[in-house]
Amino acid sequence: MKLEDLKKNQELKVYIKTFERGKKLRSKEITYSKVLKDKLLISKAIRRGVTNRLFKEIKTNSPFNDLQWSSFLDVNLRTLQRYKKNEEHVYKSLRSERIFELAEVISKGNSVFDTAEHFRIWLNSPSVALGKEKPINLLDSSYGKDLVVAELDRIEHGVFV
Repeated sequence: MKLEDLKKNQELKVYIKTFERGKKLRSKEITYSKVLKDKLLISKAIRRGVTNRLFKEIKTNSPFNDLQWSSFLDVNLRTLQRYKKNEEHVYKSLRSERIFELAEVISKGNSVFDTAEHFRIWLNSPSVALGKEKPINLLDSSYGKDLVVAELDRIEHGVFV
């Protein structure tokens, strides 16, 4: 399942249309890969905060479980589960930034690999290009996320170590 499926990005469309910059976009232009490339729009979205509905949509299309998400967002698992129950919850800017960073990884990974399962396997396999680290272990920081996205770019273009 791709993050880009029309059914899967309804919350993204609703969320992005709340921004002046997003109102100018046609509905079919609002996909995760396109929105994540618009750094100004993402910057404004981070300041406003990710809604719980948008987070649920991203999480549903991710290969990560609740425990991994709690680790990536540096929040207690029970707190994350409490947030899940509150439809009106809006994540503060630091957590919103991490959510968007991970959405970038998810979007890129789902476009590079044929299936979500192949992407999940790659995330959990040691990579020579990443110093024999599992890519998933690098996703707890922005620098690690950048390394993982760069490796996904290389894979996409057929450059292997």
